[in-house]
Amino acid sequence: MSSQDQEFEGSDRRKYEFRKVIEELTEYEGSGTQLVTIYVPPDRRLSDVVQHVTQEHSEASNIKSKQTRTNVQDALTSIKDRLRYYDNPPENGMVLFSGAINTGGGQTDMITKVLEDPPQPIESFRYHCDSAFLTEPLEEMLADKGLYGLVVLDRREANVGWLRGKRVEPVKSASSLVPGKQRKGGQSAQRFHRLRLEAIDKFYQEVAGMADELFVPKRHDLDGVLVGGPSPTKDEFLDGGYLHHEIQDLVLGKFDVSYTDESGLYDLVDAAEDALADAEVMKDKAVMQQFFEELHGGDLATYGFGPTRENLVMGSVDTLLLSEDLREDVISATCPECGNVDHLVVDRRNPTPDHECTACGATVEADEDDREDVIDHLIGIAEQRGTETKFISTDFEKGEQLHDAFGGVAGLLRYSTGV
Repeated sequence: MSSQDQEFEGSDRRKYEFRKVIEELTEYEGSGTQLVTIYVPPDRRLSDVVQHVTQEHSEASNIKSKQTRTNVQDALTSIKDRLRYYDNPPENGMVLFSGAINTGGGQTDMITKVLEDPPQPIESFRYHCDSAFLTEPLEEMLADKGLYGLVVLDRREANVGWLRGKRVEPVKSASSLVPGKQRKGGQSAQRFHRLRLEAIDKFYQEVAGMADELFVPKRHDLDGVLVGGPSPTKDEFLDGGYLHHEIQDLVLGKFDVSYTDESGLYDLVDAAEDALADAEVMKDKAVMQQFFEELHGGDLATYGFGPTRENLVMGSVDTLLLSEDLREDVISATCPECGNVDHLVVDRRNPTPDHECTACGATVEADEDDREDVIDHLIGIAEQRGTETKFISTDFEKGEQLHDAFGGVAGLLRYSTGV
């Protein structure tokens, strides 16, 4: 597996782990406004955060309800204690959650969680106290997919920037010295025309230089490049070979955009909506196409939890395919009669029923203490066997089929095993 693939796989794994924690947090409820959430950006001094928490603790003494007052102050004290373990925020910042959650029967349980280094940098400090934890900003980060380079230009100006998920980030701009069109004839007109073409060429080179400087260092992370502007400017720019060849190869398309200032970058994203939607799941579509080709015409595909796990243990799985929407647990059931171990996939919200041993038929009581997230279970085996893992979106038909028809688990094999 290349270092680039490992980086993508690690990013997918981190996103899944964050998604799992967020789903857990969204299920918590507090009696009244007593669940505290604090978003800390990477450039925020933690001493300032501690000071803010101390101030909120003092102001909480004015809360009329004794129970709510006590719970809020306990949550803030817990957050303050956690902050002592850090000298500075992590690279992308951190989010702290603390509060007394309802556990049923009028009982509560105090929890405190810290999420470090979310998928995208936290942009601003936020303090939130409510009956639910504030998870929407993190959910938006997880929904943000893709890194695209943006270029808008005409013969007067140009802007270059990023599209990170759903966020447009203008970075560089340039203005040209291209003169307007000459109306007079004669030799002076020909000379003027030649100088004008030279000025246009020089400006295109400047724009390409800006784009290359920004995009080339990130070329292995880029999902594509979008170029916009009026005709024929964008056509001349792309057809003229001004961009670095690796960046040129990443161009997804050229799009008609009326404005070429910073607002033009946003117009470009709107104009390229269909191309972006296709590109976002392009990698998932390619690997699922390979899977279905092997399923119908080859012998290097496996699917379902049991067969895929067996192939994983054998070391025969080259690529493990997991649905992003897979939400189940696995429990080991060891037969007391013959010692056979079965692995049962169960709904994570329900207790496990008694199981019939697949080897001898004896009734087996599954060990609830051995319950584990099915994705964590499979990835643990995959990492030991050097197997690549890919998370597959359900935003397209074959991705939906992986989840609905194959239980969210499949694999591409290194060699045929007959399992």
